[in-house]
Amino acid sequence: MPEKDLNALFLDTLEDIYYAEKQIYKALPRMAKAAASDDLRAAFEKHHNETEGHIERLEQIFKIMGKPARGKKCDAIEGIIDEGKEIMEEYADTLALDPGLLAAAQAVEHYEISRYGTLKAWASKLGMKDAVKLLDQTLAEEKKTDDTLSKLAISAINAEAA
Repeated sequence: MPEKDLNALFLDTLEDIYYAEKQIYKALPRMAKAAASDDLRAAFEKHHNETEGHIERLEQIFKIMGKPARGKKCDAIEGIIDEGKEIMEEYADTLALDPGLLAAAQAVEHYEISRYGTLKAWASKLGMKDAVKLLDQTLAEEKKTDDTLSKLAISAINAEAA
């Protein structure tokens, strides 16, 4: 049995977020299609393109580690995505759909921000400078997306639903 150290935990968490990013990549087009707001749809489409880059960066980190790029089922992201699907079903054709989609997207962003922040800290501790740079780039994009969604909620989406 392999030793359970920080390196093993890092790899385990990397596999978790790799799986999560692939699920997010599949979910974003459905969310974009469901959105009534053009601005929200555009935000989902932009993040879909960014997610492709996130996956590629994760694959680079696997390569740096000399490990195969593979995902490990992430129950947390499955649950968050299921909540988004539920919102799309229960609030279809209502004014509350876009705020619900936006809230579901922010739940995803907050999960990703947590994971990438943790991975970055661990990579730094493990002396993985190249991985730190890649993780930091993705973390910055996730934070920017969350900020964009917050501004969109405040400026338009929530007011339109009220």
